[in-house]
Parts: sequence; C-alpha cells; structure tokens
Amino acid sequence: MDLFRARGLFFHLFILFICQPLVSSQDAKPSNVADLFKRVSENIQVKRFSEALNDLNTILEDDPNHSEAYLRRASVLRQLCRYEESEESYKKYLELKPGDSAAEKELSQLLQAKNALETALNLFDSKEYGKALDYVDKVVLVFSSSCIKAKILKVKLMLELKDYSGAISESGFILKEDENNLDALLIRGRAYYYLADHDVALKHYQKGLRSDPEHSQLKKTYFGLKNLLKKTKSAEDNESKGKFRMAVEDFKAALAMDPNHSAHNVHLYLGLCKVQIKLGRGKDALDSCTEALKIDEELVEALAQRGEAKILTEDWEGAVQDLKEAYQKSSQDMSIRESLMKAERALKMSKRKDWYKILGISKTASIQEIKRAYKKLALQWHPDKNVDNREAAEEKFREIAAAYEVLGDDEKRVRFDRGEDMEDNMGMGGGHGGFNPFGGGGGGGQQYTFHFEGGFPGGGFGGFDGF
Repeated sequence: MDLFRARGLFFHLFILFICQPLVSSQDAKPSNVADLFKRVSENIQVKRFSEALNDLNTILEDDPNHSEAYLRRASVLRQLCRYEESEESYKKYLELKPGDSAAEKELSQLLQAKNALETALNLFDSKEYGKALDYVDKVVLVFSSSCIKAKILKVKLMLELKDYSGAISESGFILKEDENNLDALLIRGRAYYYLADHDVALKHYQKGLRSDPEHSQLKKTYFGLKNLLKKTKSAEDNESKGKFRMAVEDFKAALAMDPNHSAHNVHLYLGLCKVQIKLGRGKDALDSCTEALKIDEELVEALAQRGEAKILTEDWEGAVQDLKEAYQKSSQDMSIRESLMKAERALKMSKRKDWYKILGISKTASIQEIKRAYKKLALQWHPDKNVDNREAAEEKFREIAAAYEVLGDDEKRVRFDRGEDMEDNMGMGGGHGGFNPFGGGGGGGQQYTFHFEGGFPGGGFGGFDGF
C-alpha cells in the first residue's frame, strides 16, 4: 500500500513539474498567451527568431484570428527577409484590423526591401558593386536588419570593392551569431587572403572544411593558397641557392596563379626583378620593378632596383632619377647611395665624347690599333679630300685628331678611362685656344703635327707640315 501511494505521488509530481511546462509552451490557451508573448519579445531581443516564430505559430494554431500574433510574426519574418511569408502575415493582420496605418507602412517597407534586394542581386551579377551596396545598406538592411542573405551579399560586395577590412569586420558580426556560417568563413578568409595575411586565411578555410569537407569553394581556395605559398617558397629557395633561371620561372608561375592578388604579387614582382638583375636582364627587370611600383608606388626597394635595371639598359638619366628618389626616401641606405653615385658617374661619362667610338675601336684596343684607326680616318676625312663638304670634314677631322691626342697618350687614356672629362682640359674647335689641328687659320690655336709613316697622300693641309 505504501509503495502504491509513493508511485502515485511520484506520478503527480512528474505531471506537475515536468509535463506542465511542456503543455504550456505548446498549447496557446488563453491562460498562457501573455506568457508566450512575453517569451516572444525576449527571444526577439536576443535574436532567437526561430524560437519566437515557434511560439507565435503556437498561438495562431490555437487561435487563427489572433491579430497581434500575425503582426508580430510578419515583423519577425520581414527582419529575416522571408518576404513572401511576411507579406502574407501582414495581409492577414490587415484583414482582421483594416486601416491600421502602422501595419500598412510596415508592409510598404517590406515591399521596398524585397525589391531592393532583388535589384542588388541583379546589380551584383552585372558587376555594379557600388550601386548594389547602396541598395543593401540603405534599404534592405534598414528594413530587414537580421537578413543573413543581405548581410552575406554586403560582405561579397565589399570584397569585390576591395574593402577588405570592412569585409572582415562585417563577416565577423555574422560569425558571432553563427560561428559555422560557411559563406562568412569563406568570404572572411578571402579578405585576409587579399591582405596577404595567409595564415589567418588558411585557418578560416580549415574551420569551414571541418564542418563541410566537400564544400567546393572552400576546397578550391584552400588548396589554391597552399599551392601559391609552395610556389613562392620554391622561387625564394632557388634564388638563395643561386639558381636564378629556375627562380625566374617559379616567380612567373606564382604570379600567374592569381593576377589580382596585389598584396602578394608586389613582392613576387620585386623578387622577379631582383633575380633578373642578377641575370643581367635589364629590360625584363625594368618591366618587373615597374609592375611592383604600379601596385605600391612607395616601395623604396622596387624603386632602387628599377634604378639598377636602368643602369643595365644604360638609361643613365632614368637611373639617376629613380635612385635619387629612393635615396631621398631612405637616406640611411648606403647601397642606394653607392648605386646613385655610380649612375651619376655613368651619366656624366655618357655626355662626354666617346673617343673610342669616334675612332671606331674597342676600349681594349692596343696602341697599334689606335694608330691604324686614326690614320685610316684622318685620310678619309682630310678636308683636301672632301672639298664639296669641307666644313663638315674639318669638324670631323678635329674630332679624330682630338681622339688620337687622348687615346694615343697613355696617361691621358688612363684618365679618360677613369671617368675624367678630358674636354675640360683641351679646347675643341678653332678660336677657343687649346687643341686645333688647323693652327694658323685665324683661331690663334697651336699647330698640331701629324706623323704618318710614308707621308700623307694629297700633300699637306693648313697647319700640317706634311706626313
């Protein structure tokens, strides 16, 4: 008997404390409608919209004409951009409460948001990202602030507009509400990727793949990044080992993987430029460093390396310009200063007469080769042999003689090869003093005597005393 009473008491307590709350949460009886509405409000406040909708549906199941439940449900569904369902609930409410201006206004806002979302999606497809973002920000999320579809679209638009920091921030809000939202993980990972924060990007991809190992976009981006990092490391390793040709191919392959990855490609272009300089490929290096500077015009190392490339292509003025700008931005870098001085020296030398070129000989020519070249050209350009072009011949003859005066003298030749400007120490042309092979022709210059073995065909000329 005692056992029977104990079982009865246990059953009574079970019904009272365990089953009753379940009944009250599911049955919308007049006695607990107020409690359900209170719970709806609490759930909406903490954005537990599914629970709120469940309670509202419970109320409407018990009372299909409960107008307040329809209005609250319509509002929740609008926030979630479940527009067709929301519109249906608003219309049902207005059937029960016709002329309610507040509800009519909310329904109008719903239709605006619905149309704006459709427009934004179309603009996204047509790549009009700025306009699409305006529709999402200024209409959709104003009237449907909890619309995940709109929030994801917004982050995608920010990514396309290269607002990577904004995309990271906005996707972070989504992940606070749902840490396993795969779209948000993918987009946030891509934003970090385009900022070249590759480690963080990989963590986002990995987290998403743990939830869905077969997610095609996550797999594609994850393995794409892994391959990019692998190829980049191969390029850098080959450069450090002196395998410059292999490094060039690796840098180019890495650049081809994602031409839009500017934050990473700027370093790939710089690395490629440096290797091409080491290979003596000045023109290629110039192009690579220029590409790096298009991405980041303040990258001093790329500017300095482009100066080095211009030295290789003998663009002395361009080299001085780049290296001077680089040195102004990094005045403590002695290597840039040395390169600048080298370029300035080369520029100065490029503006003086090239006596070797005038005689048509190499810089390693012997004294015998210099004499032979001089004799040949002097005979060719002797004014007596160019009576129809005497003035030009005299000017050319002066250059030939001046070239021989420098290169035919060991001391002067050494000074010239060292970069000294020999023209500062020897006048050119009659009437200016100093060197003048035509001596007494009114210029007041010195007589210059040529000595050719075997004489000079055609007799003497001007101030020459024969050959």
